[in-house]
Amino acid sequence: MTNAQAISDHWGKGDVYARILEKMALAGLDPATVTVEQLAPVDHFHARGFPATVELADALPIKGGDRLVDIGCGLGGPARYLAKRFLCHVDGLDITAPFVDAANNLSALVGMADAVTCRHGDGQKLPYDNDAFDGGYAQHVTMNVPDRGGFFNEAFRVLKPGAFFALTEHGLGDGGEPHHPVPWSDDGSGAYLMRPADTVAALEDAGFINIETTDTGEKYLQGYRAAIELAAKGQAPVFGVHILLGDRAPQIVQNAARNIEEGRTHPVQIICYKPG
Repeated sequence: MTNAQAISDHWGKGDVYARILEKMALAGLDPATVTVEQLAPVDHFHARGFPATVELADALPIKGGDRLVDIGCGLGGPARYLAKRFLCHVDGLDITAPFVDAANNLSALVGMADAVTCRHGDGQKLPYDNDAFDGGYAQHVTMNVPDRGGFFNEAFRVLKPGAFFALTEHGLGDGGEPHHPVPWSDDGSGAYLMRPADTVAALEDAGFINIETTDTGEKYLQGYRAAIELAAKGQAPVFGVHILLGDRAPQIVQNAARNIEEGRTHPVQIICYKPG
């Protein structure tokens, strides 16, 4: 099995879209009338989910009519949110084929197939032309990227001069190796965390400028703790990202929180620009 296939299989196998439809029915959501907002508990499949997407969007200079690239688009929730909020077009790419199928089906379900286009591929070799996009982002993707320099070089290549690039990730902390399983790895395999300072250096090497880093660990920790508390009370929602994490979801969330508490991971948000 190739490294890329192993990472893909970690995130999703089988008919992910059918699994989502099943949970939608249990939650009382009608596929004929479901909205982007109602899908949000599941289709923002990254740390802190929808609130993290909104905060990132608030910080980005997106304009109506822009064309954006979502590298590691997952189920397409962030792409649909940005396309609807800013009246722009988003091209998504993800290494996990079942996620891409689900993303395109969900976009069609909410009438956004013309605004969001997702395809299967590797962020280390983007299938787009040079200078194609007004902005790009990658939410909690880079923890599974072995060639961080190549990933950033490709992002730089497909962006127009002056375009923004944003990423959120769990960086490597100074407190020792992370406890596993975590959302991006069951046992440490396929994980390529970097210290935030090294990520910034890699972005600089790729040519990006005006790099701003924001620590997000405390916000993520609060989110994880809230999820742990709901689970302990037996109040976890029927429709949530835990349906994609599987039976070990409680342990995964607990480890994610513990890693931040112990300084083993260092979550950050980074925004930078391609020179104009």
